[in-house]
Amino acid sequence: MSRFINLCKEHTTLIVVLVAALCMAFFGSWRPWGDAISLTLLGNPGVGQWLVIILVLYMVIVTVKSIIDDIREGKMGVDLLAVLAMLATLSVGELWASWAVVLMVVSGEVIENYAQNKAEGNITELLKASPQEAHISNLPGIGREQVAREEAEAAQESVQDTTESAEGADLDNANADAASNQYGRATSSSRSQFRRVSNSAHSPNTNAMKASNRFHTVPVEEVQIGDVVVVLPGERVPVDGELLSGSATLDLSAINGEPMPREVYAGARIVSGAVNGSAVLLMRATALAQDSQYQRIVQLVSAARDSRGAAVRAADVMAVPFTVLSLIIAAAAWIVSGVPLRFAQVLVLATPCPLLIAVPVAFVAGAGRLAKAGIVVKTQTVLESLARVSHMFFDKTGTLTVKQPQVIRVDMLPDTKQHFDEDHILMMAGVVETYSVHILAKGIAKAGGEAYGRLRNDCHVDHRGKTGTATARFRHEYPVVSNINEQAGKGVSGVVDGYSIRVGRLGFANDKADGFQPVVSKVGSSQGTGSANSARSARSRFAALSPDEMASYVSVNGEIVARIVLRDVPRPNAAQTLQTLRDLGVQNITMLTGDKAASAQIVAREVGIDDVRAELFPEDKVSAVREVRDAAHAAAEALPAWRRQWDAAFSSRRDITMMVGDGVNDAPVLAAADIGVAISDGTSTAASESAEMVIMNDDIGAVSQAVRIARRTRRVMLQSVLIGLGLALACMIAAAFNLIPVVVGAFVQEAIDVISILWSLLVLVERPGDGK
Repeated sequence: MSRFINLCKEHTTLIVVLVAALCMAFFGSWRPWGDAISLTLLGNPGVGQWLVIILVLYMVIVTVKSIIDDIREGKMGVDLLAVLAMLATLSVGELWASWAVVLMVVSGEVIENYAQNKAEGNITELLKASPQEAHISNLPGIGREQVAREEAEAAQESVQDTTESAEGADLDNANADAASNQYGRATSSSRSQFRRVSNSAHSPNTNAMKASNRFHTVPVEEVQIGDVVVVLPGERVPVDGELLSGSATLDLSAINGEPMPREVYAGARIVSGAVNGSAVLLMRATALAQDSQYQRIVQLVSAARDSRGAAVRAADVMAVPFTVLSLIIAAAAWIVSGVPLRFAQVLVLATPCPLLIAVPVAFVAGAGRLAKAGIVVKTQTVLESLARVSHMFFDKTGTLTVKQPQVIRVDMLPDTKQHFDEDHILMMAGVVETYSVHILAKGIAKAGGEAYGRLRNDCHVDHRGKTGTATARFRHEYPVVSNINEQAGKGVSGVVDGYSIRVGRLGFANDKADGFQPVVSKVGSSQGTGSANSARSARSRFAALSPDEMASYVSVNGEIVARIVLRDVPRPNAAQTLQTLRDLGVQNITMLTGDKAASAQIVAREVGIDDVRAELFPEDKVSAVREVRDAAHAAAEALPAWRRQWDAAFSSRRDITMMVGDGVNDAPVLAAADIGVAISDGTSTAASESAEMVIMNDDIGAVSQAVRIARRTRRVMLQSVLIGLGLALACMIAAAFNLIPVVVGAFVQEAIDVISILWSLLVLVERPGDGK
């Protein structure tokens, strides 16, 4: 019942229109005043007819006011056709037709709202999920307000201390002297270094504090930097912050689409919008709500929804000549036939809705699909331009390749004293590299973790490297690590399960525990020469590395046993993404990188790029993009102004350059392209000022998906416009020849609007071959 009441409140005007129809049907000819009233055009209407007349005049006034407001806002007030249709049908005494036009206007608003809500469904879900409240901790000594309160209490007690009587001062000094002799004198400056604990901190009731009193809930906008925030199980993180709890499990699917929860530990940066797991977590706010990750994503999506692209602006402009054409057809029908009713018959079928409603609905639906796919565009203009991309530039490292070098193989040395296989070497090296900050450390640590998993599942090898039957004991053990030491730029060492492990440069790994390298005997050479020969001898036992490879050497108990080889590995779907782009018509694809040419060529061959520009400085990348962009723009500038506007709004002409990078190191070149695309994992800043589009799920496949969605959005939009306008023109011509009665025409016009708007919603439907 309550839902029905709310529905009636939302559509009160529509209900009034329907009631007016019932009144005219049952009381249209009822005239309690007799023949006392006689109007020139309308005669003597009955009660029901008067109700419809008043309703029509009211809608005329409301619509005219809306037209004036649109003109003031810089929009075209093309509802003039509806006003003329209502007045024309009213003047010829076609009250049912007038009522039908009113119904068309009112129900059109309902249909438009439905279409907008449907198109914005994905965006609305994003907005509703935005955190609204935050729990600020009340625990003593950690909250920003609590610390300030305790500092105030300490200051007040300090003032009270200075007013003590002179008689007690001597005793205090004596006690202080005695205390200082025993524990060391405490000065006033040292006292200020400690924060006084308030009385409530050691109150007997503190330990019995109820959980509900440990935090207070405030609107998320009131959270200040430094506040300690409590996030309950299943709640969204309200603002960006630093984790204070030992660990937490976070669901980042709303941020970057990552399906598996992520385990984070104390000190980690956590972003707003992430969903907390099954345990309460504490965090310290490091950003205000409006500056936090999820809110910035919401701001970007909202801005894109509210923006007006070139196609929407062009549709508004084109609605004006459509209005003029409709008036010409209506006037011609009246003049040729000599029947004023023809004018009304034509106008009730003149509908600009395919231009005014279907076009923006299609683009809002497209922006919603992008948001659902983890792709944020800043304006609808970006969505329009995506459909016209002709040349794409890709950064190499971190864009076409994974963000860190990955282990591709382990080169083992034969005839060593240590009998380990590749998995054991990877496992032990990965353990010590876990504590390193070197650029290669993450790749080795990741490979080590995978190797350890294989060893745990191997039923024939235990963790000491000895063959035999697996035991239940091994399946629950982890390596014992100690004595970790990292030398910057050289390597990291440690003891793993009793073995001394060194990982890093060859000279570092070849060192013994005392820091000296093994001596290689050579006649006529000194000890120092022998040490150098030791490193060269170890290096010569390995095959040469490829230009795109890098290596870390591993020693066990002072003996070099293996070399771990890493390289920039292309993303698994990079080659498929580029092929999809070519299938979509983007034939010009270029790699821009500052890496060496030999290394760049290897990656380019693997992903399928022929145009490679290597060893570039940032300014060289900008020049390369600008050269292509300026050439495309120069060709466009040679066209007439109306043609450029048409191409920007509706043409499939492709003259847009697009640069894809990480959004930070590539900021200058992203700004130089027509469309700059930043690939992010959702935890970095989404609102990069240099990028017009941000991919939040760290998936290069989203690039081709964005182009496909943009192409489908443009195609469906054009289809809805052509179908709607085509049907409207055909029906207007039929009405001019008296083939469609005026009342029927009003309902036919409504049907045309519904068909056009619903067609535009097909953008939300994904079909095979989208974008081709």
